[in-house]
Parts: sequence; C-alpha cells; structure tokens
Amino acid sequence: MKKLLVVILGLMIAASAPADARTVKVVASFTVLADMAKQIGGVHVEVHSLVGPNGDPHVYEPTPADGQTLAGADIVLVSGLGLEGWMDRLIRASGTRAPVVVASQGIVTRHMVDDGKEITDPHAWNSAANGVIYARNITDALASADPADAADIRANGARYVKQLQELDAWVRSEVKTMPLSKRKIITSHDAFGYMGAAYNIRFLAPEGFSTESEPSARDVAALIDQIRKEKIKVVYIENSNDPRLVQQLASATGARIGGKLYPEALSEPDGPAPTYTRMFRYNVETLLHGMQGH
Repeated sequence: MKKLLVVILGLMIAASAPADARTVKVVASFTVLADMAKQIGGVHVEVHSLVGPNGDPHVYEPTPADGQTLAGADIVLVSGLGLEGWMDRLIRASGTRAPVVVASQGIVTRHMVDDGKEITDPHAWNSAANGVIYARNITDALASADPADAADIRANGARYVKQLQELDAWVRSEVKTMPLSKRKIITSHDAFGYMGAAYNIRFLAPEGFSTESEPSARDVAALIDQIRKEKIKVVYIENSNDPRLVQQLASATGARIGGKLYPEALSEPDGPAPTYTRMFRYNVETLLHGMQGH
C-alpha cells in the first residue's frame, strides 16, 4: 500500500509539472559568461564554457569537440565587441541552430588605439555596472528559452543584479579611500580600461587590448621610463597570459610583483576567483593592497 501511494504521488507530481519545462543547454565562450549563466539559470540550465579556467579568450584554439558541443546547444553566449575572434568560424563549422546571444548588447563601449588603429575595448565586464547589463541580457535569453521556468529565472536574475549593484557600490566606496596619486596600476595587457574609467584608476600596460599584441622594444622602454618617473612601486601579472614581460618591468624598475589578477578568466573552483563576483572583489582587493604599499 505504501509503495502504491508513492507511485501515485510521483505520477501526480509529474502530471502537474509544466510539459515544456526543461534543462537549457547553454554554451558560453568563456568562464565569466558561463558563471553568470549558472548564477541566473540555476537548476534550469546546464552550462559549458569553451574556454576553461585560466584560459585566454583572445587566442583560444577550438577543438572538434567544441563544434559538437555547440551543435547540441540551446543557447550560445558570447561577449562580442571583438573578444572572441575565433567564435564566428566555430559557430559556422558546428552547424548549430541555437540562437547566439551577445551578452554585451547595450554596453557603452570604450575605444582605444592599438597598433595605430582605433579598436573597441572588449573587456566590458570589468565594470560591475556593465556586469549588470550582461546579467540582464542573459536573464532575458534564458527566460525566453525556457518559458515554463521564466519566473524563477527572472527572480534569480533580479537577485544577481542586486549583488552586482552592491558590488559596484562597494568598489566605489573602497577606491575613494585611496588618494588619486596612488591609483596607478601596471598590468600585463590593457584589460582594465572599463574598470579604470568606472572607478577612476589609471591602468598602464605593455601589451594592447589583446594578448596577441606584441609590444615593441620602444614601447617597453617608454613604459619603464614612465614607471620610474611616476615612482610606481607595484606591477601585476595575470592568470591567463605570460608573466615574463611584467617580470622584466619589475626587474628593470625595482617595482615589486603585487600579485596575480584575473581580468578575463576565472580561476579553478578551489582558486581565489571561481565566480565573477568573487573574481571582481579579489581583483579590487589585490589592487587596493598594492596601492597602499606605494
């Protein structure tokens, strides 16, 4: 009798569930987008990131398995703004029919000169206020893909947006405690322009917006002179690219390595930056610690 009741109860639950409820298969180009989709989609999504933890989204080389993963996707998330130069070819080769969602849609973009050409800075998520725009775009995409669970997805999205807004307010408050004269940062490549503009921090980098850029000997020499002239005491390496150039700058100027930053790739789950919000907070705390030591 007890077994019969369990069976009947199970049938009743199944019958009451919406017929079109499903797990949405999301394929994201890199870890920041993948984490946002997980936070917003919750139990309603299955998320795969093509570029893994500590990976470089500028120079990633897709595999045949990536094409198969895309072919089975319900949604493809990209950041856009020229970040994933390899993504369009992969999407075409995979034959996927999944909608491609550009999470940066609506961002007020920055422009910069790289190798004599004006380009769009693709690292928009390094402003938490821009992270809110990403989150809202992803929320809309997931809710559209899964109407049966849309209310839950939108509730998750609203909670996540609130977290990002609180994070943005915290960063602004913390940075204000630091004198402008100390807000000078040297990093591997120019990935923190949006953070600099949002929070009034000055970032300098030997490489351009992409890790594919190779700085000239003249550029490096000029940056060494600037570091000495402005008495910048701390430089930072990044998790997703070669640290040797920054180490060269430190050796030539006497500056110390202030730590490792995570500008465009999350850490492994047991690392210091396993989610977007923890990455953002970790980067800011690391930068503030370095500024205090100037």
